[in-house]
Amino acid sequence: MAKNFTAVDIFSGAGGLSIGAKMAGISPVMAVEFDQYAAETYKENHKEISHNVLQKDIREVNPLEYTKKNPFILFGGPPCQGFSIANTKTRNLDNPNNWMFKEYVRFIQDLEPEWFLFENVAGFKSFGDGSFAKEVEEALSNPLNDPDTLSYETSSALLDASDFGVPQKRKRFFIVGHKKQSGGIKFDFDKLQRKVIVSVGEALADLPKLSNGQMLEESSYRANASSEYAKLMRKGQHKARQNYVTASKPHIIERYKAIGQGENWKAALEKGLLCSYSSTKHTHSGIYKRLCENEPSVTIANYRKSMLIHPWEHRGLSLREAARLQSFPDDFIFKGPHSYQQQQVGNAVPPLLAKAIFEQIIALT
Repeated sequence: MAKNFTAVDIFSGAGGLSIGAKMAGISPVMAVEFDQYAAETYKENHKEISHNVLQKDIREVNPLEYTKKNPFILFGGPPCQGFSIANTKTRNLDNPNNWMFKEYVRFIQDLEPEWFLFENVAGFKSFGDGSFAKEVEEALSNPLNDPDTLSYETSSALLDASDFGVPQKRKRFFIVGHKKQSGGIKFDFDKLQRKVIVSVGEALADLPKLSNGQMLEESSYRANASSEYAKLMRKGQHKARQNYVTASKPHIIERYKAIGQGENWKAALEKGLLCSYSSTKHTHSGIYKRLCENEPSVTIANYRKSMLIHPWEHRGLSLREAARLQSFPDDFIFKGPHSYQQQQVGNAVPPLLAKAIFEQIIALT
């Protein structure tokens, strides 16, 4: 009898993990996301379960009112707001501001999934010299404080998306657990299949040529999909959607022109084009960074605020280009105001990275 690979996605954001799950053959049946626009995006791209995408405070959700017990997998990335590198006195799971993590544990307790996947930012692993990540993993391995009732065999790792076919250097921290009552399989991150590195040029070369501030809802591709990555992202489509570029002021464009591939704000400073900056002492190296066509992108976070520059054109990245660099397929549509769409892209787990993990989980089952 074929196994039913169902998933519950909590703290879902726009749904990067769920897209990766679907690519691997797993079917989300429920999602919870507090942000209005991210939830609208999730519904738009998962119409088959739009009725079960809950735009709610997760503390108000009893999962068993919306889905069955024992799904194949539960996944999500709860922010641990109560943890701060600067505040060692409250750097623990007892901090009341870590309630979101506690809600993640509650969903495991209530649903008792066969597998779970916990994800978070790369820095999560190094907080407190790793003690906080260890504490979280221990809590997830024994969510009821009673290993005889419900417990999980866990493992954790820091992964770089560029190793899994994503044209972006982006690290995320993962914990995977398998229910001991179902066999207690230990997930081996070292056995994940690494992919050939994909460059920015391979990812973006076929997308429409755009100008500063242009907001094209739909446009023909500028070229045939010459790379395997572009073919994968296009999924047979003939036009690219949501080609939205934030309008930058003329003096910003002049700065862009002074910066070559792989260079950042320092190139503009040397040409006297950053005179409006009172101090550059603490300016991050990723500010005014022009992407290099022969390498994966730097991390796509708040790419508008950091002023990431297109590799060939004197403008910022379009929404579709940023989504491509995150490995969202071209038929994925973002909802809400433009700035919220940009943030959804920046916050997401790259679907191809998620797909690699989910495929290995299925292979172990």
